[in-house]
Amino acid sequence: MPEPFPQAAGCGLAAPASPARCEDPPFDPGLRDGRQEAWDRADEAEIVRHRIADFPGAVRMPAAGVELYIIRDFLSAAQCAELIALIDADRIPSPVVADDPVPAYRTSETCYLHPGDAAVAAVERSLGRLTGIDPVRGERLQGQRYGVGQEFKAHHDFFHTEQLYWREQVAVGGQRTWSAMAFLNEPEAGGRTNFPTAGIVVTPKTGNLLVWNNMDELGSPNAATLHQGMPVERGVKYVLTKWYRERPWCR
Repeated sequence: MPEPFPQAAGCGLAAPASPARCEDPPFDPGLRDGRQEAWDRADEAEIVRHRIADFPGAVRMPAAGVELYIIRDFLSAAQCAELIALIDADRIPSPVVADDPVPAYRTSETCYLHPGDAAVAAVERSLGRLTGIDPVRGERLQGQRYGVGQEFKAHHDFFHTEQLYWREQVAVGGQRTWSAMAFLNEPEAGGRTNFPTAGIVVTPKTGNLLVWNNMDELGSPNAATLHQGMPVERGVKYVLTKWYRERPWCR
């Protein structure tokens, strides 16, 4: 089950001013997710990984079968505090993308952050310097708040092309290739990010950023990227999330 995408502007915020032009969804839901698309994703990943490797403080984590990086102190404490305030001002129940979504699967709250806000624009610029991915392929930056007991059960960020929702997603940017998630604070207990197949559990640390490739070395969806936001046990957790598509995102 992939992460959500915004159904509308949400949180009382305006939609991006100049979205890319969408094409009509293809009749065949598997169209544009074949061998050529996988090769293109693999070629791009080579460029992104070299870019991340040259970024100060970036470290590849020993995750089995997953290309996963951590960048410590990617955001300052002041940036995190400002972003938390934006999230608290305009949050709604977090949605889930699935043919048959289960509300209990994801119990956090989400805010779709306005790209014109100075704090949001600064994060976008930093992510651009890190990955080098064309900004038009990035989904809208989101913030999440997890209270005690709230979680996001194990899921993938990539889209499952056999499900009906792929018919829409293939026309608005295609696969989610890379994910980025920043920790904005540290809950008193719980709230870790678990990659069960890869054998990695990450404890929230203010300002740290996780970045991972949702594809395997051949450019196909990587099942080993399964991950979960574990329940918060005490306190509250805030994170920032960003997903990149293989083509311009045009919702």
